[in-house]
Amino acid sequence: MRRLLIVAVLMAALLIAGCAQEEKATPKPTITPAEEKKLKVAFVYVSPVGDAGWSYMHDQGRQYIEKVYGVQTAYSESVSDADAERVIREYAEQGYDVIFTTSFGFMDPTITVAKDFPNIVFMHCSGYKTAENVGTYFGRMYQARYLTGIVAGEMTKTNKIGYVAAHPIPEVIRGINAFALGVKAVNPDAKVYVVWTGTWYDPAKEKEAALSLIEEGCDVIAQHQDSPAPQQAAQEKGVYSIGYHSDMYEFAPKAHLTAAVWNWSVIYAYVIENVMKGTWKSEQIWWGIDKGVVDIAPFNPIVPEDVQKKVMEEKEKYLKHEVPEQYPFVGPIYDQNGNLVKAEGEVMSDEELLSMNFFVDNVVGEIPAGGGE
Repeated sequence: MRRLLIVAVLMAALLIAGCAQEEKATPKPTITPAEEKKLKVAFVYVSPVGDAGWSYMHDQGRQYIEKVYGVQTAYSESVSDADAERVIREYAEQGYDVIFTTSFGFMDPTITVAKDFPNIVFMHCSGYKTAENVGTYFGRMYQARYLTGIVAGEMTKTNKIGYVAAHPIPEVIRGINAFALGVKAVNPDAKVYVVWTGTWYDPAKEKEAALSLIEEGCDVIAQHQDSPAPQQAAQEKGVYSIGYHSDMYEFAPKAHLTAAVWNWSVIYAYVIENVMKGTWKSEQIWWGIDKGVVDIAPFNPIVPEDVQKKVMEEKEKYLKHEVPEQYPFVGPIYDQNGNLVKAEGEVMSDEELLSMNFFVDNVVGEIPAGGGE
């Protein structure tokens, strides 16, 4: 009996040792609890933090987690796609525990560096590639775009609405279409005219594009750009504008009607809390108005109360989950050539939204060759 007991103990010890070896073979991201070591968090931005746009709003989120969670943060701004890998790698080599990379073009550099640093948590914004230690995050900005489209459709007098767009990727195309569907919901006669700049941040190009649209008769200017230049162009020419990223009212108080805005603090708080608790795992986050990640800025008083009410009623549908997350991408939806993309009542899937490469029927403009990829 004693010999059987010894054998059983030896077998149990071997099993435990085997399990321990298996766990060592596939290291997972681990972070020292905050009380033992101050968490170090880095952010990599594609444009200046003072742009009042994309990077500015991400940096508001950085400041939020620094204040609320007491983490140590650092950031690099105006990083090009070509230089992204070097910058990300430097943060990893310096021992940062979490690295947020905040531009679509940083996707492959993030994945490349993450392979060499399996114990660091990487979060990439707006991409689709993941790994054991790489997650992605974004917001359903098209929901806010739809709401601002309603405002534009109600406020235009010429039925020509301009849209200054950056790069022809699904994110931008999706936003244009959602905005156009908002316009169409209240003004079927209006059209959305698109001009591409080929850049995320170039105030001179953005202003030039806005002015060209105004010259064509557009009396409301929307944008997917990082500076308030299109807003300022609109005010100079006495037309209305719809901002993006942040509330841009201060830059064009006579023109700015509202804006589609980000609140990255919600996602950054979620990630940091999970890292600190040791519960972080790779996932793809895509949250909308109901989570508070996207919203619209306060209305300019020149927006009539009945228009404001109409927009807020639509917003409530998201908050109360009366419509699917993909709304307004619910059929019938037609493309520019009159082809039925989605039949009555059909909802576009997330996969279709993430690969969108067509314009809806009230958009005037073309997607450049190679766009939507």
